[in-house]
Amino acid sequence: MDPIDTALDDLAHVVVDSALRVHRALGPGLLEGIYERCLAYELDKRGVPLLRQVDVPVRYDGRHIGTGYRVDMLVGGRLIVELKAVERVTELHKAQLLTYMRLLDQRLGLLINFNVPVIRQGITRLIL
Repeated sequence: MDPIDTALDDLAHVVVDSALRVHRALGPGLLEGIYERCLAYELDKRGVPLLRQVDVPVRYDGRHIGTGYRVDMLVGGRLIVELKAVERVTELHKAQLLTYMRLLDQRLGLLINFNVPVIRQGITRLIL
């Protein structure tokens, strides 16, 4: 597996730092949508391009089946960010992010759970 390039890794660090700022200001216990809006605002302040609620196209046997799922954020056109505000992240949450990464042909994803006392405990980095 090829290593993640420096630009993509730097982008991930900016997202993590931005999530840290949001969590410091708000703490745990809010709804996921609030954290999403605040993180998007923080990234926008830093000039980081992002799309929110991006449709995930599903292809099966060479055919487009449709969409029905959305990633919370596609940052810089290269980094999938899934946000949670749950008691604990499960293996299913991680598997879902990996599926989104495969379907969108992206190598790096961040799963960020804001419902933790210390945000670094809530960040999972996944690589394909």
